[in-house]
Amino acid sequence: MKNSTVNIYVSSNGNDFADGTEGNPFATLQRAQIEARSAAGQGKPVHVWVHGGIYYLSETMLFLPEDSGSADALVIYEAVPGENVTISGGEKLDLQWRSYEGGIMQTHSLSPGLKMDQLFINNRQMHMARYPSFNEHTRIMNGYAKDCMSPERVARWANPAGGYVHAMHKHLWGDYRYLIKGKDKNDRLILDGGWQNNRKMGMHDDYRYIENIFEELDSPGEWFYDEKVGTLYVYPYPDTILQESSIEGIRLAHLVEFRGSEDSPVRYIALKGFTFKHAARTFMDNREPLLRSDWTTYRGGAIVLHGSENCSIDDCGFVQLGGNAIFVDDYNRNAMIRGCLIRDVGANGIAFVGNPDSVRSPLFEYNERQMLKDMDQTPGPRTNHYPAQCLVEDCLISRVGQVEKQSAPIQISMSLDITVRHCSIYEVPRAGINISEGTFGGHIIEFCDVFDTVLETGDHGSFNAWGRDRYWLLEDADMDKINPDNETADSILPILDMVRPITIRNNRWRCDYGWDIDLDDGCTWYQIYNNLCLGGGIKLREGFYRTCENNIMVNNTFHPHVWFKGSRDIFRCNIVFSEYAPIRVPKPWGKECDWNLIHQADLLEKKPALTVQVQSGSDNHSIIADALFVHTASGNYQVREESPALDLGFRNFPMDQFGVHKPRLKKIAKTPKLPELGVIMSESGRLPQTALWGRCKVKNIVGMGEVSAAGLPAEVGIIIESLPWGSWQMEKGFQVADVVLGINEKKVDTVDDLLQLYEACPSGESFGVTIFRGQKEIELTVSK
Repeated sequence: MKNSTVNIYVSSNGNDFADGTEGNPFATLQRAQIEARSAAGQGKPVHVWVHGGIYYLSETMLFLPEDSGSADALVIYEAVPGENVTISGGEKLDLQWRSYEGGIMQTHSLSPGLKMDQLFINNRQMHMARYPSFNEHTRIMNGYAKDCMSPERVARWANPAGGYVHAMHKHLWGDYRYLIKGKDKNDRLILDGGWQNNRKMGMHDDYRYIENIFEELDSPGEWFYDEKVGTLYVYPYPDTILQESSIEGIRLAHLVEFRGSEDSPVRYIALKGFTFKHAARTFMDNREPLLRSDWTTYRGGAIVLHGSENCSIDDCGFVQLGGNAIFVDDYNRNAMIRGCLIRDVGANGIAFVGNPDSVRSPLFEYNERQMLKDMDQTPGPRTNHYPAQCLVEDCLISRVGQVEKQSAPIQISMSLDITVRHCSIYEVPRAGINISEGTFGGHIIEFCDVFDTVLETGDHGSFNAWGRDRYWLLEDADMDKINPDNETADSILPILDMVRPITIRNNRWRCDYGWDIDLDDGCTWYQIYNNLCLGGGIKLREGFYRTCENNIMVNNTFHPHVWFKGSRDIFRCNIVFSEYAPIRVPKPWGKECDWNLIHQADLLEKKPALTVQVQSGSDNHSIIADALFVHTASGNYQVREESPALDLGFRNFPMDQFGVHKPRLKKIAKTPKLPELGVIMSESGRLPQTALWGRCKVKNIVGMGEVSAAGLPAEVGIIIESLPWGSWQMEKGFQVADVVLGINEKKVDTVDDLLQLYEACPSGESFGVTIFRGQKEIELTVSK
């Protein structure tokens, strides 16, 4: 006979000395956990019912192996249906206020030494005193100022120690954060930090701000806390009366942790129907580099799963969190996150990150290289210390990355078989879904709606990934000479780290500041089909075994970048809106590039796509024609029965299955703005000017594709497209694809600048040339 379920009840009006029954509930989750642990230890199914209210945690709630259930006896913690249950890492503050000066109020009701990272008044987030002041309408960092660290401004601050500098990466690849330790006698800040980005190129010249500086407390909505004496200063909004307000500070960074191991996991525990709220910011702890990426990571969040099996988080909300919402860390199997609403979060929404000890021959910094002869060439993972067979389904994720810009609603690294399905994702600073490296593949991204992405950063996509696996840029192997058709040791190098291919299918993407789908350095073994791309098209940088077919790229096209000669890539049966946008791709392109349609509205007769045939060295069957879409004004890009695309092999796919399906989420979910058909994405107006510099062909850097291929921060400089043997530029150390940025410390922005500045250099005298190569600036000394 099956054990009957043990029901345990919790109420904010309960008593921990009660018996936990429906009529005599406990008061705290921790007391209920003790009872649940005892019942689960006897093999009984357990259901902890939590009544409405706010439950402030005094410490992180830990689920350990002894809390586990089983497949036949689940342990479920659930909000009573119809009742709102909030689990908070904050603390309600009872404060007495008096006027300070101007509109600023102060209180001495806090204990000296109390840590306070965030402040909420009447459920509205306040902002640490900052310069420039917070402006919700400013796209990048909600306000920035080049002079925020100037000695002139710093001189106004009596003691800036404890403040923070927040700055975008120099090339907009994420951001940096610094703790201010003080200032020197010249009013220059003494900083500690900058480890939050794994591509150490320094702060952006303009995009930066400072916070937690008392002298910058000058705008409604700001606050400053003097920890030493326990004094809190608040500049309230005009409609706020502090004496009558609910005021909450932050106590915890982690609210709930599942803490087990591969040998002793936490198993079969479910959390249902809760809202998790108020967790501390963790940007100064985000310092662990991921594999040869731009990213670092912090292994924590409001909920952390470490060493779990078959645990789930269902129908929960995550709001007003300073760091990650959910972090799936190291060994985990079959974690399920379903029906959740995640918004207004400081860092990542959901992160799956394995342990580097699971990777064979890992490298960590972008410029690290290794030798094939020294590399572990055993396929697959080294250990089991990574998330696998996990699911994110029917989740609405928006406005994450409110603090940390190198973040994503869904981040995957060193993981296997992660499925992301029917999610709506939007309003984020970088990618909507980001996959770091190919370790270990098998992921499926399907039926998602991802848009309004890359809002604050650059050189990225709504879906973004890179490879940089152990095969990438080996010092003693030439990837261009690999022939994957031959079953040799070299031919499997690109997939040594991958167990299965990654599939991206049946999604809708829109990125107005980058690509809709961006596969960067070394991305390998992808199957990309049935995607509707509304803005930025699809980019495939160098890699192997990518099949891209049956996709629609509205008002954009295909962007192949610097491919390996033996890539074996396939691009077929797609609909694009203009000729391709290649950058240094050897012809013919990959294994197959053909049977594609270049849409031209109202074209009466189809015609051969001669331009793309020349571009790809293939496309012999591709055509230019009217695709005959069904109803683009409503977002239906299926084609009619008489469409010539069908003759090429294109097949219609559903246009009404993108994003969340759960009624309560679908009701509030936004959808992307539909593009005006035929209007190509706006360009900067920069001219693609070319010229000869001596015998070298040079060209202005123009467009996001060229910016990304060169690794530049923006459309700047001129690129050397050809470098004939014996030219003086070759003799002086220039290389093809070098970008000239300056001559004699004067800016070279266009071909005209280059030629004029070069002509002004006296014959026989040395002069300096600043070039950009390998994603860093190099100084060359040359002479005519």
